[in-house]
Amino acid sequence: MKLDTNLHASAMTPPAFADVLGAAQRIQGIALRTPLVECHALNERLGGRVFLKLESLQRTGAFKFRGAVNRLSRLAEDGVESVIAYSTGNHGQAIATAARLFGQQATIVMPQDAPQSKIARAKAAGATIRFYDRSTESREGIAAEIREQQGGVIVPPGDDPAIIAGQGTVALEAVQDLQRLGLTPDVLLTPCGGGGLSAGCAIVLNAISAQTELYAVEPAQFNDTERSLAADARLEIADRNARSICDALLAPIPAELPFSVNRHHLKGVLTVTDAEVMRAMRFGLEDAKVLIEPGGAVALSAALEKRISLEGRTAIIVCSGGNVDTDLIARLLEQEG
Repeated sequence: MKLDTNLHASAMTPPAFADVLGAAQRIQGIALRTPLVECHALNERLGGRVFLKLESLQRTGAFKFRGAVNRLSRLAEDGVESVIAYSTGNHGQAIATAARLFGQQATIVMPQDAPQSKIARAKAAGATIRFYDRSTESREGIAAEIREQQGGVIVPPGDDPAIIAGQGTVALEAVQDLQRLGLTPDVLLTPCGGGGLSAGCAIVLNAISAQTELYAVEPAQFNDTERSLAADARLEIADRNARSICDALLAPIPAELPFSVNRHHLKGVLTVTDAEVMRAMRFGLEDAKVLIEPGGAVALSAALEKRISLEGRTAIIVCSGGNVDTDLIARLLEQEG
C-alpha cells in the first residue's frame, strides 16, 4: 500500500483486509500482541462470555502505536525525515515514539489541556510540542502551517489508510485468539473518537467474522458518530463547548475516511456519561485488576451499564488505552464504591 505523503482524505480509499494483514506483519516485534483476557466478573454480571482486549498494555499505553508504526515505517522507507501530528495525547505519544524508532523528527500539535502524562511522554520520546487552544484554534490549520514552514509529512489520527490498517490489527488479534478457543464473537465493542479504530475493526470483521456485530462507543457529549450515522452524513457534536474526562475521544466530527467505512459497517453507536465511565474505571481496577483511561473505558462502561444485552453472547470489549494522570487516579480511589 503505497501512500502519497500529504493526500487529502477525500482522495484516499480505505484500506482492504490485505492491508491489515500487511500491517500485522510490519508491526510484529515492534508493537505488542496484547492479551485477550476473559473477565469472569463481567461474565457473572452480564450473563455472557466477555473478553477484554487490553490495549492499555500496548507500547505507549494505547492502540495508537499500531497505526503509528505501520505509517511511519513506510515513510522512513521513502526517506521522510520529519513528521507532524495533531493529537489529544495518545496519537501524539505513538507518533513521537515511532518517529524515534525510525530516526525521524516529530512535531506534535497538542491541546493545552491535554493530560500532563501524555505531554510528558511525547516530550520524553524527543518530540517538539506545539500547544493550541481547543476553543479558538484549529489543530489541522496549525499542522498545515508547520508543514509550510519546515516541511515534513502530516500524519493525522484517522484520515490515513495505513493508520486505519494498523488499528485494525486490534480486532485481527482478538478474533484470532477467540478462534483458537473455538469461539466466534457475537459482539465487539470499541471506543470511538475520530473513528479510525472502529473502521479498522470493521474491515477485519467484514473479512473474517461477518456475523459479529460491531458497536462504537462514545462519550455522551461527543456523540458525533451517533449523530452522523443517523443523518448518513458527517455532523459535528451539538455543543462545541462540551467537555468530558474522555480526553482521547473529543473529536468534534468523525474523520472523513473512517466514516466512509463506519457508515456501512457499524451495527450502532452507544453513549456513556462521565460518571458511568468513572464507574467502569473503578471496576477495571477492583475486578479486572487493570488501569484503563477514561476514553479507553467507554466500551467497558457501555457493557456494565447494559446499553446492550450480552446475555448468552460472546463479546470482545476493547480497552483502548491506559494513560491516566495521577490526579484522576486519586479521584477514582476516593470515590465511594
